[in-house]
Amino acid sequence: MRVCVIGAGASGLTAAIQAARNNNEVFILERNNKAGKKLLLTGNGRCNYWNEYQGLECYYSQNKDLLENIYNSQKDKVLDFFTSLGIVPKIKNGYYYPYSNQATSILNALITETQKLNIEIFYNEYVTDIKKDTQFKIITNNTEYQADRVIIATGSKAYPKTGSDGNGYQLAQNFGHSLIPILPSLTSLIGNENYYKDWEGIRCDAHLTLRENNENIKTEAGELQLTKQGISGICVFNLSGLIAKGLKTGKKEEIRINFVPWCPNFYQWMNNQAQVLKNYSLKEILEGFLNYKLVNLIFKLTKLPEDCKWESVDKNKITNLLTNFKFSVKDVSSFDNAQVCSGGIPLNEVTSSLESKKVKGLYFTGEILDVDGICGGYNLGFAWMSGLLVGESVGKNA
Repeated sequence: MRVCVIGAGASGLTAAIQAARNNNEVFILERNNKAGKKLLLTGNGRCNYWNEYQGLECYYSQNKDLLENIYNSQKDKVLDFFTSLGIVPKIKNGYYYPYSNQATSILNALITETQKLNIEIFYNEYVTDIKKDTQFKIITNNTEYQADRVIIATGSKAYPKTGSDGNGYQLAQNFGHSLIPILPSLTSLIGNENYYKDWEGIRCDAHLTLRENNENIKTEAGELQLTKQGISGICVFNLSGLIAKGLKTGKKEEIRINFVPWCPNFYQWMNNQAQVLKNYSLKEILEGFLNYKLVNLIFKLTKLPEDCKWESVDKNKITNLLTNFKFSVKDVSSFDNAQVCSGGIPLNEVTSSLESKKVKGLYFTGEILDVDGICGGYNLGFAWMSGLLVGESVGKNA
């Protein structure tokens, strides 16, 4: 088969390589002047490309059955694929990075393999339309291409400065596909209050509980970043996709923050501290373990005198502020700041090989599909798994 891959990102390059290894003639159309722009940004430029822990609970989709089939058939092939590219991993707390600690190592290995397989990449080619007759006609801003099979690997709308403007969704819709709403995910949260400038810049370990319509939905723990608009950090990112979906449907979204997760009974612990530090004010005790900005905010919110002592204050109120702080979510950050998107082409509109059920010979891979994962290498994980599956399948049903 003559196979056209649209998009030279993680899943597109993987699909192209696997398709070429299976004796197909493959070429790639890339809208940017170079491949893998978003890939180079992952893991803060180090590329966290896989995670030792794999479980379906790390991925979200409205069709978990097909996702499970993809996952079970491909997850054990990913590391073999990278071994075949010469990538040596550095594993830290289960997170896989290239041993060089540079995302360029992953991208260069993928590009090198495309060259060895004679896969030509045409850069600065923005696909505006696809027609299907006996063959596919792929129309770009510059010219037209012909192919027997087409793989759309254009990504989502997240981080559009890397070229992800969502045009792949329109190409799919032109062939009759529907879309599960596209929403920002793995992004920061915007709150409703006016005091965030007081806590901007704080980083602290915290435990977060997501409450949706006053019910506990999910918990996360890790380093919390307090910003001038609200909150951020990996623990926040992992809740943001659920929050975006909830807000879209009019639900009330709230985060409860425990700023002292290391202390199982803060009230009793403070009683003991106050006994040990008899001559200390409440502020002086709190500054022994909290960022001074957070201490100042607590005093601002409670309007307590600076020299008050633990014995003289409403202990339950202070305990609640530090162990169950209410953060009311106004919105999630925009696509410009999101690492990925939730939503996309429903999995029930593709076959088990990710071929369109509406157009024979048209395939989808990567983030354009309704699959997104939590932080930790899972979104790249799905890019590799779906790319390998499509690349293996694309020429088999000739």
